[in-house]
Amino acid sequence: MTMRFQTRAFLLCFLPFAVLLAVSFWMVQRAVQSTVREGLRASLRQNQVAMARMYAQGNLQNSRFLKVAGENTALKAGMVLLLSQPANESARRTVEDELRELGERMGFDFMLVSGPDGVPLAGVIRQSAGSVADQLAPLKPNQLRGNAAGLLDMNGQTLQVASVPMGMNDENLGTLSVGGRFGVAGMTTLAAVIHDGNVVESNLPGVPQAELQRALAGCGDREECDVRLGGADWFSLRMQSYGHGYELLSFQNVDAATRPIQSRLNALFLTLALGCTLVAVLCGLGSSRSIVGPIAAVVSQLRGAAKTGRLTELTTRPSSIAEIKELVEIYNRAAVSVHAAGERLGSAYLEFVGSLASALDARDQYTAGHSRRVSQMSCAIASALEMSSEDIERIRIGALLHDIGKIGIADAVLQKPGKLTAEEFDLVKQHPVTGKWILEGVQGFTPYLPAVELHHENWDGTGYPHGQKAEETPVDARIIHVADAYDAMTTDRSYRRGMTHERAISILVECAGTQFDPHIVETMSTLPVTAFVRPLPPALDGAGQLQAAAAAV
Repeated sequence: MTMRFQTRAFLLCFLPFAVLLAVSFWMVQRAVQSTVREGLRASLRQNQVAMARMYAQGNLQNSRFLKVAGENTALKAGMVLLLSQPANESARRTVEDELRELGERMGFDFMLVSGPDGVPLAGVIRQSAGSVADQLAPLKPNQLRGNAAGLLDMNGQTLQVASVPMGMNDENLGTLSVGGRFGVAGMTTLAAVIHDGNVVESNLPGVPQAELQRALAGCGDREECDVRLGGADWFSLRMQSYGHGYELLSFQNVDAATRPIQSRLNALFLTLALGCTLVAVLCGLGSSRSIVGPIAAVVSQLRGAAKTGRLTELTTRPSSIAEIKELVEIYNRAAVSVHAAGERLGSAYLEFVGSLASALDARDQYTAGHSRRVSQMSCAIASALEMSSEDIERIRIGALLHDIGKIGIADAVLQKPGKLTAEEFDLVKQHPVTGKWILEGVQGFTPYLPAVELHHENWDGTGYPHGQKAEETPVDARIIHVADAYDAMTTDRSYRRGMTHERAISILVECAGTQFDPHIVETMSTLPVTAFVRPLPPALDGAGQLQAAAAAV
């Protein structure tokens, strides 16, 4: 039976359509992206080869220029003079003039001569944009740097530099370094110049250098790297290394390259998805009434039961499928059984609570019915405070159990007609903690423990067992505290008669803000007499009535 149900459910389920569609789309996408990436890599490698060839040709041409420049007689003569008189400014200016003339003639942007020990002696550099004149200007002594080959950062400009030795009559005069501005702004290829991991220059449109540097941080020393820039996937390839930490990277936007193909694929798969979805919907419509409807109803009932705690019967129309029909019938039988068991358990629970309260009150003829009266008054106060029905029910049961700890007090102390000694009163004061200890081992009594343990805490912190102040004590215990004191004052005892309602209320009002919550006392004082348990005896005159509220132990 189970196998037949699984087979029919499988045939009616449209999940295979969705899985097949998703897997196919993913595989085609991966294949297209792989093909495009390989094409981009091949294109970048071709650019790399072309760049290397151009770089080699440039080096060859520069070497020829360098050779010609290094044989300049006037420059050599100036070098001899400058080497013999390093502090001679006239000799330095002579060398700078020769360097400027050579640079302007050969098109160099930077020229530098260094001594045999590599120490820079004199140099000129073409001024950056915005200067007074676009010409080669002398470098100041503190701007001079050693000769280098490759790329060099000088005065905020990136220069491509080459060097050649200079000599006269087999004497080494030093080194001549020349260079031209290097940049990617004029390149047709998307590229960036990197120096020791920092982006020096980039021509990637719409990509800030800071974002590019963060993206390249994860590439390390890899020749090829996939990066994410501006919300798109890019591919990077190291095109050229220039030494001294300088590198040229080339970039391709993978998403831009795959977008036209991806658009066509999306249109194709959208058509396929609509067709498959239509077939799946038609199949689903045929099976929803027989399978989905009853199961959804069962799930809905179970969700409702989880919120309300009551499991009700299912009233939907039976399914035509035998297995679903049987499932609904079993569910309904379980709901009936759970409901009946819950009613029996609730009745037994209430009877148990009532029996506990009655057994406690029966120990003393003067306190008979005390717990029930306190429970009734506490519920009246909670209702006047507009508390929820769940809160009122919790307070009702907590009030019934509030003195359960007195079970552990001897009758000789509990029923003593006279005044209690300090030791006896300390024993009585233990009943809240004893009550909590009795109930906390019983499953289901946890919500009532604060009322049992804390109903003798005073508003000003002088109560017991913990000396809590004000709203540190839960509202259940504060309400029961007021109702307990009222019933104690209006109930006959062996040593006095009970007070009138009016007198008891006036004492509660006097003690509001010290022993009792003022708001709860104010609320109780507004309740009609009919809200209380029984007619009250005549007034009790004499001293000590104000302290009667404290006798509710």
